[in-house]
Amino acid sequence: MPRVLTLIGLVITLLLLTASVHAGGLPVEVQETPPYVSSRPLGTLREQAAIQQAWLKERLEVNLPKVMRDHGVDMWVVSMREYNEDPVFRALVSPTSFAARRRTIYIFFDRGSVEGVERIALGGNSMGGLYDAYRTELPTATGRRAELWGAGQWRLFAQIVRERDPRSIAVNISDEHNFADGLTAGEWEQMREALGPELEARVVRNPRLAIDYLALRVPSMTQVYRRLQGIVHEIISAAFSSLVITSGETTTADVVWWMRQRVNDLGLHTWFQPSVSVQRQDATSEDLPSDPVIQRGDVLHCDFGITAMGLNTDTQHMAYVLRDGEADAPEGLKRALARANRLQDILLEKTEVGMSGNEVLQAVLRQMEAEGLNGTMYSHPIGDHGHGAGPLIGLWDYQEAVPGRGDVPVLANMWYSTELQVTTPVAEWNGQAVRMALEEEAEITPDGAKRWMLRRQTELHLVR
Repeated sequence: MPRVLTLIGLVITLLLLTASVHAGGLPVEVQETPPYVSSRPLGTLREQAAIQQAWLKERLEVNLPKVMRDHGVDMWVVSMREYNEDPVFRALVSPTSFAARRRTIYIFFDRGSVEGVERIALGGNSMGGLYDAYRTELPTATGRRAELWGAGQWRLFAQIVRERDPRSIAVNISDEHNFADGLTAGEWEQMREALGPELEARVVRNPRLAIDYLALRVPSMTQVYRRLQGIVHEIISAAFSSLVITSGETTTADVVWWMRQRVNDLGLHTWFQPSVSVQRQDATSEDLPSDPVIQRGDVLHCDFGITAMGLNTDTQHMAYVLRDGEADAPEGLKRALARANRLQDILLEKTEVGMSGNEVLQAVLRQMEAEGLNGTMYSHPIGDHGHGAGPLIGLWDYQEAVPGRGDVPVLANMWYSTELQVTTPVAEWNGQAVRMALEEEAEITPDGAKRWMLRRQTELHLVR
């Protein structure tokens, strides 16, 4: 079993890890990354919520009008019921709103560059003053009362639409894009009945509204996201060290659950179960049990992500367990990692704003072939969701153009999880192929530049 670490001991250890990060095999490409090891690495929940509310305000006031105008839509309607929320829901509401509550209908109407986009909530609240919250009123024996849902809500919806007389009414229905398919059949049936034939004829399906709104970041998110990346790297550095791994005793599941527990202890969450896998000389994956004991000479891989403040990370790193007498990994393994780093370079070189994910994929594959890299490209946007909205650049099991989801263009102000692998024969392993799978977050800046969100792995983690 892995060694038991007290909280105090872990804090001290991670401080030391940060000080010696070069020796531990993870050179710093972005300097001055402090250790995020406190029990509240991102501040209190109240402090986090204030930051998230500021992000929401900027997204609604800056990104939303841009997206609607870019796609020529003057009204966008997002309707949902409690616990069956649209994928775009959490990017439209305050951090203190966890569900749609009975039914919520959001109406966005563009009144032009002077008045801006009107934001109306039917059934929801004002989200801290960012929406105009409307209620229907019904007569009762003792006066009038507000109705938050039901037939009255749909009558008010139709009235608001008729008064604004939009040229088009965009809804989230799509057979290709999951992020733009949030309008359920039941909601659509009631909506079309409320609109009537004349207004229903103006309804359009434009998946890019939801996709682009979700994909676009705001600049104030970047520094917080770098902090999340710092936390991720610290946890991986500790997990892939003798603090957690004792060769001949620790299993891959032990490391996985240590990572999960560490995330929980920091008050954070994860959007998927981490994984740790082994490659071993003279053994295939079929030769190894599902939860192997880690041995000296093993190559380790992890896939790990955390969730905090409505943002998600997705990171894959590689490690080597030193054999007795070794001070470093074999040159063949270091070369294999360098070839995976080269594929990362190619991806950033070939990615340009305005290109579709499929166009980027084809450019990358051509360069891979020219350089003799035996690899796979399967990168994806990241942000509000782990596998985020925006253009896919290949799939791990499909290295051809991805219909629909790969046709979306790359945008400025979006984040990418650069997920890929390169397989290389290693001389020290008698020519056995070793797979180096890496994943690191990169950002596309407002001016279209590409850069790592924090840093990337260029040296193997070494387990002593």
